[in-house]
Amino acid sequence: MIIVNDLHLPLGFTDKDLLEAAAKALKIAPKEIKNIKLHRRSVDARHKDDVHFCCSVTLNVTDEKRALSRCKKAQTFKNEKFSWPQNNNLSSRPVVVGFGPAGMFAALTLARAGAKPIVIERGEAVDERKTSVDAFFSGGKLNPESNVQFGEGGAGTFSDGKLNTGIKNLRCRAVLEEFVRLGADEDILIDAKPHVGTDRLTEIVKNLREEIISLGGEILFSCRMDDIIFDGDGVCAIAVNQSGKEKQIECKAVILATGHSARDTFYMLKDNGVYMERKPFSVGARIEHLRADIDHAMYGDFSSSPYLSAADYKLSTHLENGKGVYTFCMCPGGEVINASSEENAIAVNGMSFKARDGINSNSALLADIAPNELEGDDILAGILLQRQIEKRAYDLGNGKVPTETVGKLLGVPCDEKNVTPTVKPNTIDADIYDVLPKDIADSLVLGIKVFGQKIKGFDAPNAVLTFPETRSSSPVRILRDEHGHSLSHKGIFPSGEGAGYAGGIMSAAVDGIKTAENVIEFLKAD
Repeated sequence: MIIVNDLHLPLGFTDKDLLEAAAKALKIAPKEIKNIKLHRRSVDARHKDDVHFCCSVTLNVTDEKRALSRCKKAQTFKNEKFSWPQNNNLSSRPVVVGFGPAGMFAALTLARAGAKPIVIERGEAVDERKTSVDAFFSGGKLNPESNVQFGEGGAGTFSDGKLNTGIKNLRCRAVLEEFVRLGADEDILIDAKPHVGTDRLTEIVKNLREEIISLGGEILFSCRMDDIIFDGDGVCAIAVNQSGKEKQIECKAVILATGHSARDTFYMLKDNGVYMERKPFSVGARIEHLRADIDHAMYGDFSSSPYLSAADYKLSTHLENGKGVYTFCMCPGGEVINASSEENAIAVNGMSFKARDGINSNSALLADIAPNELEGDDILAGILLQRQIEKRAYDLGNGKVPTETVGKLLGVPCDEKNVTPTVKPNTIDADIYDVLPKDIADSLVLGIKVFGQKIKGFDAPNAVLTFPETRSSSPVRILRDEHGHSLSHKGIFPSGEGAGYAGGIMSAAVDGIKTAENVIEFLKAD
């Protein structure tokens, strides 16, 4: 089998178009091609008068050696498959703390290996969690234990469900295949920028949960880990609080997949002497534009094509002041959400449904913060800064979410109606300088101007900023060795985005699988 890359095909191409393009690239007759299959598809919109798909295909031909010699775009296709760990006789049941992407795929891997993991999730199961989140969006009280950050599926459940990643790992394909098996569309196997959508993720995580349970795993919702109990330099149990009842769970291996917002967990680890370090993170705002404006800026006259979904973008710049500014987690046709997880504090994020058909598109607009920019020597100084920003935002409007137009921020008059903020339930007109540190706000202003030169209308006066966005990544990393253990405590296995080893659903899921593999080896050898 061979793979042919970089085939340019028109929007709305047919199977016949695909076959003929591959034959032309290989300099062979179409009849010499057998079993052709679309492998990857991306949109090439670099030239607005020629927006098209760039594809790769896998196929068999009658004379493979001759075809390969004639086409520089072709090469032998190695269809390597990830092998899930098989049934193992382990010395004890491992515990997985957190049921976001890392925790879910760690638990799934352990369950398939016969480990019967015990999963601890402080939030609610996804249906109950959604009820709590919807009530909060409608003006109800925040549930600090079950919200956009905490609960079955993790923070990614209320997101765009992006599954693209920059890492190269055989497990990436395995994760995509699992998502399809659990209910996602097969398109995610071929799209260069796959996404699931919040509305589809809720069913997928339930299906994954049921498989873990069917294999002997146990999942405890509304169950928060409050402490880790050690015997020498190793783990012997964890202390949990489940719906107000305290108990201990004996274990020799604990996977920490708690996510980046479990701040109380980081403080508990610090008190227990678990080795951690500061890491770079970012803060900023969400910027919203009309979806139609972004679509036209990216696709030109092709923006109305039924073969194109809402346009996305990814921008970055390094400013003269030394700051990096970039967009992150772009949500085409999505909405901004109140992603707070602590009382009397505000943090925002973005999400999209599968259809991506909302009136606005949004993305995070962030400026980076290096560890040496933080005051003092507290290892958790990044968390302190996040909390200060979130509290200022809350106090500014007594719980209303602060927003500001780009025109007001830049001092540019707006001649058209402003974009309507999508965040719920209530907003307040504010000044971003009253919430974010001055160097961050200054950097966002400069970044908007730079990005306005890259995408027409990015700096439009009617665009709206909603802030603060503080939870794009963890400000701390839990240090681990080459076998996945905490550097300071054997049996603790930090994993995923919160531990500082991932940056999105896909990379977190992959890290969860790798962490589970390390746990299996540890408990086999025990």
